[in-house]
This record gives sequence, C-alpha cells and structure tokens, in this order.
Amino acid sequence: MKVEIINRSGHELPSYATSQSAGMDLRAHLSSSLTIAPGRRALVPTGLFIALPEGYEAQVRPRSGLALKHGVTVLNSPGTIDADYRGEVCVILANLSDVPFVVNDGDRIAQMVIARYTQAEWLEVEELGDTERGAGGFGHTGK
Repeated sequence: MKVEIINRSGHELPSYATSQSAGMDLRAHLSSSLTIAPGRRALVPTGLFIALPEGYEAQVRPRSGLALKHGVTVLNSPGTIDADYRGEVCVILANLSDVPFVVNDGDRIAQMVIARYTQAEWLEVEELGDTERGAGGFGHTGK
C-alpha cells in the first residue's frame, strides 16, 4: 500500500526492520534535547505528516526496549491517527521510571502500525443473544 508522507524531520522515513515486522520506528524531531521527569509525560514531535487511505488508521505503540530498559511508554497506547488527520504525527511519551529520561533528536521513540478498520453501525435491541461466557469479565475464569 502506498501512503503519502511529508518528512520535515531530516531523518530517514519510518521503515520495517525485518521482512515480517508489523511496526515501523518513529523518531523524535527536536531542536534540542527533551528531559521527561519521573512520573511526567511529554508530547514529542516526529516531523512527519501522513495521508492514509480511507479505511486505514496508524496505531502508535510503545517500543519494547524503551519500556523494559527505561520505563518509558506511549501513554495512550495505542494512539490512533485517523485517515482524515493531516497534522504532524506526535507521540505522548510517559516516564514511568524513577529517573529522568532524555529524548534526543533522532531517537527512536515509538512504533507505528498501519491497520485496516471497519466502522460500526449500531443496531439498538432490547436483548443480546446468550453465550457461554455471558456477562462474566475481569478475571471471572479464575485464571
């Protein structure tokens, strides 16, 4: 699938690391380093602007290495970029660790997955059909 992109970051375009990767790394586009204090969050620009085809979204997700090694994650994960959005792709990073985290220009900060979606059309009813599970949720199976 071809996706139009404007790259104002000066960094390479997002790309797949392997032939079967689902996500592409997003990089920070900063004029100076950004420090995220413990327990705080920051909006980090990427310098990228995209035009997705109708019926697709871009999901912004955490990078596992940042999460494991530094306690840094994408706060609204996955964040959704709608097909009709034309603004800059930005990432809400949260520092869940107990030490400050520094983001530098060009750092890989998140990954982006392009996914197809379907819009729902609600059909109001008085009852829902029965299932084996029923209304059980939130650990009801005891496992």
